[in-house]
Amino acid sequence: MAQKPSIPKGTRDFNPEQVAKRNYIFNTIRGAFETFGFQPIETPSFENSDTLMGKYGEEGDRLIFKILNSGDYLSKANGEAYDTKNSNKLTSSISEKALRYDLTVPFARYVVQHQNEIEFPFKRYQIQPVWRADRPQKGRFREFYQCDADVVGSKSLWQEVEFIQLYDRVFSALKLEGVTIKVNNRKILSGIAEVIGASDKLIDFTVALDKLDKIGEEKVKEEMLGKGISEDGISKLQPLFTLSGSFESQIESLKTILSASEEGKKGIEELSFINTAISELGLSTARLQLDVTLARGLNYYTGAIFEVSAPKTVKMGSIGGGGRYDDLTGIFGMKNVSGVGISFGLDRIYLVLEELGLFPETVNKNVAVLFINFGDKEALFSLKAINKLRLQGINSELYPDAAKMKKQMNHANKRAIPFVVLVGDEEINSNTYTLKHMISGEQHKVSLEALITLIK
Repeated sequence: MAQKPSIPKGTRDFNPEQVAKRNYIFNTIRGAFETFGFQPIETPSFENSDTLMGKYGEEGDRLIFKILNSGDYLSKANGEAYDTKNSNKLTSSISEKALRYDLTVPFARYVVQHQNEIEFPFKRYQIQPVWRADRPQKGRFREFYQCDADVVGSKSLWQEVEFIQLYDRVFSALKLEGVTIKVNNRKILSGIAEVIGASDKLIDFTVALDKLDKIGEEKVKEEMLGKGISEDGISKLQPLFTLSGSFESQIESLKTILSASEEGKKGIEELSFINTAISELGLSTARLQLDVTLARGLNYYTGAIFEVSAPKTVKMGSIGGGGRYDDLTGIFGMKNVSGVGISFGLDRIYLVLEELGLFPETVNKNVAVLFINFGDKEALFSLKAINKLRLQGINSELYPDAAKMKKQMNHANKRAIPFVVLVGDEEINSNTYTLKHMISGEQHKVSLEALITLIK
């Protein structure tokens, strides 16, 4: 007996109802992107390996899916690496391409490659799948969609303000209340590293700090010690682990902690500007919160960083994030082009909306009417009516086979189709249609105009 087929861990099939719900989220996000002036682009699902590698830090690089070279890839493999089982050197000799890890680095490549065609500042959005060789768990998949919006070519902090408003607009449209937009600034983290004497270990410091909500304070301290950050320096971090209160009160505390760091003070100034603007403009459903332990482990962030948390009633990781990257295109030779962007985590947003029952009942636009098939003559007559129903925007269908009546009616019931139409000799001769309401069981013989009106 043939083995039952399966799919790789961390990937999913989606049934029609799930696709309809996902499209509802896609369309909501896409509509907000376009309202805010962003234009769509698309990039390939895989890139040259050297485009991606080294852009996400050591941990990110390990999660990139590599694609084996075509043909006899081992014939060109690094012999020494193969013999010594050096996977890093071996991989580079047998794999020249990789699946994209996110949409931001491919976007930077796109900007550099098409710089002479782009009008700056350039506002783009992108809704496409990405792949990560991560350990699958709830809300974390190996293949998933990202919904990104970025602006390149402007250092204005008004962009950060607009992105916070954009988050708020989308979650308001999805009726998702209680969302928290956490914000920090990499300049503040640089300032903290400077104050504790760990400027040369900034990446190690931020990667460890970014795990605070996952592994806890003590484990974070252990990891920092393991990376060579001194006990004295770590003890100076203690006020950060307990920092709380309003946005404004935390800013005042930071001014004291970072009084000796010019870089840190610049970060405080930028956050104060954003908070003041949002306070004036207001938010509909989301809440802005300063979180000085927010680090986001990606190396390319240089300014404000964002992370969006779902309502506290739902156990879920972040449902969005992003930040400012002052020289991301510099990795491809195009210097001094500042950018800032955010991303929506579609799959996690889906799980949150599902758990809270926030999908509208109308999201799954089902077939409204099924025409029963009694034979070729009746089917042809029915299809003439179906064509007119479809022109009126009514989802209509003819059962393809002249099967038993009970089988066709059961098909309509299983698919929750609210109406069926029966057409026999009598209906053809009188140019009418028998409309049956599947829930009430009522039947009416009606004209085509009345049929359209009743179904609508």
